[in-house]
Amino acid sequence: MSRSTEICTKPLKSKVRRTILKAGGTLLISVLAPLSARAAQIVAVRVWPAEDYTRVTLENDSELKTTHFLVQNPDRMVVDIEGIELNPTLKELVAKIQPNDPYIKQVRVGQNRPNVVRLVFDLKEEVKPQVFTLAPVGGYQHRLVFDLYPANPPDLIAAMIEKGEWPSANPGEIAPPVAQTKPPVLKPQLQPQPEPPPQIARVDPKADKTPTPTLTRMITIALDPGHGGEDPGATGRGGNREKDVVLSIAKRLKAKIEQQPNMRVMLTRDADYFVPLGVRVQKARKVQADLFVSIHADAFVTPTARGSSVFALSEKGASSTAARWLANKENSADLIGGINIKSHDRQLASVLLDLSTTAQINDSMKLGSAVLNEIGGINKLHKGAVEQAGFAVLKAPDIPSILIETAFISNPEEEAKLTDNAYQDQMADAVLKGIKKYFAHNPPLARNRLT
Repeated sequence: MSRSTEICTKPLKSKVRRTILKAGGTLLISVLAPLSARAAQIVAVRVWPAEDYTRVTLENDSELKTTHFLVQNPDRMVVDIEGIELNPTLKELVAKIQPNDPYIKQVRVGQNRPNVVRLVFDLKEEVKPQVFTLAPVGGYQHRLVFDLYPANPPDLIAAMIEKGEWPSANPGEIAPPVAQTKPPVLKPQLQPQPEPPPQIARVDPKADKTPTPTLTRMITIALDPGHGGEDPGATGRGGNREKDVVLSIAKRLKAKIEQQPNMRVMLTRDADYFVPLGVRVQKARKVQADLFVSIHADAFVTPTARGSSVFALSEKGASSTAARWLANKENSADLIGGINIKSHDRQLASVLLDLSTTAQINDSMKLGSAVLNEIGGINKLHKGAVEQAGFAVLKAPDIPSILIETAFISNPEEEAKLTDNAYQDQMADAVLKGIKKYFAHNPPLARNRLT
């Protein structure tokens, strides 16, 4: 190569090098810039209105930072969410507010300033909001949750009386008394006839010849449809969700119980919203329930598992590995459904655990056996005896409590049963018959209730 050629090529090589460096720098900036400036994305919005409270959930791909405050005259809640830009998914929140929402009139959404979106909830009454975040769990990414509770929550029993759902055995009775100077006579009086007609339920004497005591007060049953709201429970291959199936069965059972003399019923939830496990127990204790029946639909990793089961609380450990696995799965409902850890009453949870008595467990086993025997008449039993494990929802220390797995929703054949009206009716009838047989042998005597 001649000297002149070398001189000519030097500027060319230098220019190429600068071009490569410039391109590399541009590529580096284009890679790093989105990482530092990228806003979080809202991927889903959901609203769960209920009389207990209304929940609004924003699901997003990263944890969000928020501030909120309340404004009166008229009542509003203002929320500023940092690190996001207004997107079409977030705008969908406006249309998700239903006219019959007990607490929210409407919501307004706008870009308040760069990287800050403002939500304004126009309220129907004063609320006590709980705002918290949930880490990814199950099929959910990060969630930002707004729980709007009424500032003046109605009394549970008074609200049921107002809706005509709380019949009384005696005029003026609101609930079985906790303690009185002169307690009412609650001793059962056996009928002199060898086969008297039952007073608790209308049962053909030829079909059930167990003498039934006459009661002097109402029997209160707490029915607990599992899951709800953010927690769908198990989902069958046909797309049916456990939370919908068990709510339907619970409502059928409620209607049948209400037709019985001396019986009344309370649902821990009557619509599609989430109730924390501890709150379900609290609701049962507030109405001083005589029994607590939690209704579920089982699921397993293989579709061949089938059959109905009944479970009671265990004092010492699970009766089988499968029972332990199921209890752990059911107890995860609070994680999936979403509870505000800061407001969760851990002391109450420990009290319920510590006060779970042998007597309660023994009564629960009797109730479970009576119900299991009746369910066995309409569906194959997964296990022939009541199983036990540490189910959090069964830890009311003074209420016999059982959890019924009505069938395996993960089994296509049983999923079809669970969504069949006739089968749901049969299941409700079987559970009711088991409850009546339990009371025939274990009448609700006077007892000291924990307050």
